[in-house]
Formats: sequence, structure tokens, C-alpha cells
Amino acid sequence: MFELMLCSLFTLVPDYLYRRYRQGKRIGQEITLFSMWYELRWGITGCVMLTIALITMIFYFHPSTTSAVLFFRTMPILPEGSGRVAEVKVGFSEPIRKGDVLFTLDSSKQQAAFETAKRRIAEVDAQLVSAKVDVIKSEAQVQQANSDLKQAKDELDVKSELQRRNPGIVPQRDIEKLQVLVDGRQAAIDAAAASKQSAEVQLSALLPAAKASAEAALDQAQVDLDKTVIRAGVDGRVEQFFLRPGDVVNPLMRPAGVLIPEGAGQRGLQAGFGQIEAQVLKPGMVAEAACTSLPWTIVPMVITSVQDYIAAGQFRGGEVLIDAGAVKPGTIFAFLEPIEKDGLADVTAGSSCIVNAYTSNHEVIAAKDTGALKGFVLHAVDAVGLVHAMLLRIQALLLPIKTLVLSGH
Repeated sequence: MFELMLCSLFTLVPDYLYRRYRQGKRIGQEITLFSMWYELRWGITGCVMLTIALITMIFYFHPSTTSAVLFFRTMPILPEGSGRVAEVKVGFSEPIRKGDVLFTLDSSKQQAAFETAKRRIAEVDAQLVSAKVDVIKSEAQVQQANSDLKQAKDELDVKSELQRRNPGIVPQRDIEKLQVLVDGRQAAIDAAAASKQSAEVQLSALLPAAKASAEAALDQAQVDLDKTVIRAGVDGRVEQFFLRPGDVVNPLMRPAGVLIPEGAGQRGLQAGFGQIEAQVLKPGMVAEAACTSLPWTIVPMVITSVQDYIAAGQFRGGEVLIDAGAVKPGTIFAFLEPIEKDGLADVTAGSSCIVNAYTSNHEVIAAKDTGALKGFVLHAVDAVGLVHAMLLRIQALLLPIKTLVLSGH
């Protein structure tokens, strides 16, 4: 309607003034309802053509969409393992901080594993003490074996010397017995040394490794025990938290609830524009939004990024052939953020919005190599954005009336 009224000022009104004051034709006499088309055919035709061209230019260079939503991310509350709920720490709807306990699972099995790991460490510590005693005992055995060997050698040396000086004074059988005794005492020393080395290996390598394994098992048991206490990973709010003691939760089949991170849906707005706007939508474009949950308010925004892919064209390889005719036309997905810091603070997350984006050719117009005609056309393109801005404000003004009165609810 605004476009038609604006275009009529440059086409239909001049045509009528020419007929009235130049040709002397008056409404109701020469210009009637039946002769209006013939008398004002040039103005009507020009008005229609100019209106269509103006509407096309406005909607192309200043795209608008009603498919805009403040999407917000939700996080499923899931334990890392299955279990039966022992205690619930939060209510149906409640704000939470990072690290707060949400609920706990039955931890009897994990507690038993933790106690077993602790007892294993104590057992290894006792074995370390015993190994130290075995090392001391082995050292004493080595010293005793050395003493016995020295005594046997001394006795063998004495009798061998006597036999050398006075053959026959010492029976040969005694000397052979002493030699066997010396060999046995040497073997005892070797056995004592081997026993000492074995005890030292137990003390320095095997038992420390066993203790490290036991400590690792204790840490693992502690981790498993901690997993039975489910905490919030971020600041936010739990909603529709129906979990109760006795329920069984499973990370694959049954989440415990939903956690909405703090500030979700209030940092940006996502809008889907028509595919024909792909060459117009650019990051940095100024935009405005009117949201259903915040009536009579226009939120200044800026387009931060435009998705290069249309979601309707995606597919996964499989055994079914793709039929392009069955694909519904998708939209150009754009991300917008408020110009003001808390521009979306009062808008409810998930709210649907109407968004207008405005093309700005100021830099092109200000460029030295831009001609006068091109600059005039670009000025006109930027100026007609005012019509779209007026339409958005009228929509925001009528939104409560349309929703509460005219919708029939």
C-alpha cells in the first residue's frame, strides 16, 4: 500500500493533473468510473509498473523474513555410566552453578572397589617392610657363609701344610673332606648372595611396581566412585527435571534431564532468508528485529555471518538414490547479534522474530570512481529501505492485536 501510494505521486497524480487542468476533464463528468482506465491509462500503467519495480527492489536489496528464531543450546544431563539414582539434589526447575551436585547414583560397587584398592596398597606396603627384613637377613646369611668358608679354608690350609711337611701325618681322606666342605661353604655363599639379590630386586623393582599398580587401581576406583556423583558442567538452569530416587539412568537410552547454559539464546539470533537473497546478504549488514515475546520493541542488530550451505541440499551416502524434485527449497541461514550489549536480554530464548536487513551502499557512493547516475541509483536503493523499516514498525505495533484479538485464541 505504501509503495502504491508513493508511486502514484509520480505517475497517476501528474496524469490526473494534466487531464484536469490541461484538458479540462473533471471527475464525475468526463472522468467516470467507466472511463477512468481510458482517461488515466498512462498514469495507471506507470503506477503499476513502478510499484512492482519498487516492491521488487525493496524486497531484494532489503530482505525480510519471518523465519527467525533465538535458537538456544541445551545439554542433556547424562552420567558416564548406567546406574540407579540414590539421591536427587535439585528440583524440577532451578538455577545451578558449575560444579553443583545434581544427583548421585548407587555407589556400593564402586565403594567396594575403592576399599579393595586401598587394602591392596596396605598389603604391598607390608610386603615392602618384609622385603627390607629379607635383605637384612640375606646380608647376615652372606656374612655367616663367608665366616664358615674362611674357617673351612683355614683348617684345610693347616692340614695341607702339615701333609706337605710330614707326609702321612694327616690322612688323605680328611683333606678331601675339608676340600668338599670348602666347596660346600662356597656354594652356601653363592646361595646367600643370590637370595640377597632376589630380596633387593623385590625391594627396589617388583614391589614398587606392584605398589604403583595398586595406586593406579585406587585412582581408577576413585574416578569410578566420583562418576556416581553427577555435577553441572556449566552455569545454567535445569528445566523439567523429573528424575527421582530409584530411577535407572543410562547414557545411551535415558538421559536424566536437560540443562540450559546461562545466557543461551540471548547472544544471537538466527534467521532464514530466501535463496534469492544469497548475493545480497553479507556480514556487516545492519538489521532490525521484532520478536513476539517482546512486543512494540525494535532491536537493532547486525549480521555477523552467513552460512555458505543450504541445509536442504545435504545428504548422506546410502543405498537410496536422491530425487532432487523431492527436496524442499531451503533458506540462507544468517547469524545476527544485537548492536547493543544487552539488546536481547529481555527477549525469551526460543522466541520467533521478524527480521529486516538493510543494504548500505555508502562506501560505494563515496568512492571517487562512482558516477553520478550510479550514485543516484544507489542512493535510491538505500532510501527505499525506509519503507521496509516503516513496515516492520507497523508489524511490531499490530503484533499484539493480531496475536491476541485476530488469531481467534
